[in-house]
Amino acid sequence: MLSFIGNIIWFLFGGVFMALGWFLAGCLMALSIVGLPWARAAFNIAKFALMPFGRTLVRRDTLTGRSDIGTSAFGFIGNVIWFVFAGWWLCIGHIMSGLACCLTIIGIPWGWQHFKIAAITLAPIGMAVVPIAHAERAQGMKL
Repeated sequence: MLSFIGNIIWFLFGGVFMALGWFLAGCLMALSIVGLPWARAAFNIAKFALMPFGRTLVRRDTLTGRSDIGTSAFGFIGNVIWFVFAGWWLCIGHIMSGLACCLTIIGIPWGWQHFKIAAITLAPIGMAVVPIAHAERAQGMKL
């Protein structure tokens, strides 16, 4: 229930705009064939940015038990390219937003969500958005 309430407040106070921004970035990246891996990553972040409470990001190979192109060496190379061109800028933006949210005690949960998104903006290729309970079962540990 707390996740639901947190997501509603997040949605009303800016989460929808962040998700739309990530969705737009994904659409722009998808216009070229070269940008498709980054488009998928942007859509994953958009899904996470829309409703982050009660969900987390997990590597797809941990989740499914098998490797794919996003979790292989190609995914690593894609993440390096992402980091150089977009990742660190987006990370700084989310960190600044998170710090602004943390200025008040009541804003700390929303600041923490910005920090979670900031972490994924550094290397989003090969990740999947899942409920926390599903991630715990897949990884065999508490998150």
